[in-house]
Amino acid sequence: MAKKKTAYVCSECGAEHSKWQGQCVACGAWNTLSEFVVAKETGTARDANFADVRSGYAGAKSGVQSLGDIDLAAVPRIATDIAEFDRVLGGGFVAGSAVLLGGHPGAGKSTLLLQSSCHLAERLPVLYVTGEESLQQVAMRAHRLQLPTGKLAVLAETNVEAICNEAAKLKPAILVVDSIQTAYLSGLESAPGSVSQVREAAAYLTRFAKQTGTVLILVGHVTKDGSLAGPKVLEHMIDCSIMIEGESDSRFRTLRGIKNRFGAVNELGVFAMTGEGLKEVKNPSAIFLSRGEPAPGSVVMVLWEGTRPLLVEIQALVDASPFGNPRRVAVGLEHNRMAMLLAVLHRHGGIMVGDQDVFANVVGGVRVAETSADLALLAAVVSSLRDRVLPHDLVVFGEVGLSGEIRPVPSGQERLREAAKHGFRRAIVPHANVPKGGIAGMDIIGVHKLTEAIDAL
Repeated sequence: MAKKKTAYVCSECGAEHSKWQGQCVACGAWNTLSEFVVAKETGTARDANFADVRSGYAGAKSGVQSLGDIDLAAVPRIATDIAEFDRVLGGGFVAGSAVLLGGHPGAGKSTLLLQSSCHLAERLPVLYVTGEESLQQVAMRAHRLQLPTGKLAVLAETNVEAICNEAAKLKPAILVVDSIQTAYLSGLESAPGSVSQVREAAAYLTRFAKQTGTVLILVGHVTKDGSLAGPKVLEHMIDCSIMIEGESDSRFRTLRGIKNRFGAVNELGVFAMTGEGLKEVKNPSAIFLSRGEPAPGSVVMVLWEGTRPLLVEIQALVDASPFGNPRRVAVGLEHNRMAMLLAVLHRHGGIMVGDQDVFANVVGGVRVAETSADLALLAAVVSSLRDRVLPHDLVVFGEVGLSGEIRPVPSGQERLREAAKHGFRRAIVPHANVPKGGIAGMDIIGVHKLTEAIDAL
């Protein structure tokens, strides 16, 4: 029996090593190397060849070509008929692409994929592979969601070679594997879910997708800190990485594009979790702006998510701290950036909250990652500190620099038009974002410094 040749891969950077050592020479991380087998007998992704399963796919043939001669019609889009899902994907699935969908338990990963798979199966061959649930459990969910189940092919399997063999017979246009952490290659001695198994299983499935033109959708687990579980190299193998966010007890879910080779990055789709599954929200701004009576510490800002503006409400609560070390709590905002902005408010705005507890929250569970929320957050803090209600038709956005200057943000005019469309008549924005022709029915105040913005409040 031939001796198996082993190598080691770093779970942090994906670098390979011929022998085990305590530290990865590529990224410097310690104790991150995991063993995997390199041998032709194992049938790993390096030896898989499915080029004869389907012909005519543009990626199946190699050779030098002129870039201008490549036919883009050879890789058409496959729409899911779920508008918010298609928006995040960039218009639909692309033949031969690998998509990774991650999220916390209970976020709705399997529900979203089952909904889209059942509807796509009405016009395309789709294979849904489940490794975590039985076929009876999948059928129960489909019937509970009142989905069409007559044409969807399902398979309960975790062995990657068996999955690809069945897919080679069925020749599906879309292959769903739920989840990659349960899949394994028989030639590897490590357990399913380990770094080597996840890496090699994903490579094997991706090779199948690229050579046959099949759309591959992988479901991935996340760690406690919200990052995707498994080796970092997994994120480089796939073409599109999507995260579904939202607590299990929350009504709304957000679908965010993290990586997309075929569309805009950071595109956002909004869904509502109902008894009949995930329902797309056509107008997310109207949902997040379900405001009650005007209260101090509340202000509306305009985010730019992917290719569209989104209005959200930011709330702040400032209260005298009973402890020597005041608390700083940010939900939906970056904690360190909030601490920095409070220091800028003291140094350049003349307002000190060093002895106050400061709590900030983005209503609706939206996570704000861009700097346009800086000015809105400070406006909410000042409003709460002074116990003064801001105008109900006021919208605020802008980046705040360390020297107290208000910097412009991208797509300022589009943000203002979206606010005006929802009935907002006042705006405090960076001076460089004030449109020359103005916005009909809106009073726009352009500011250069933080002090000017505080005076305008």
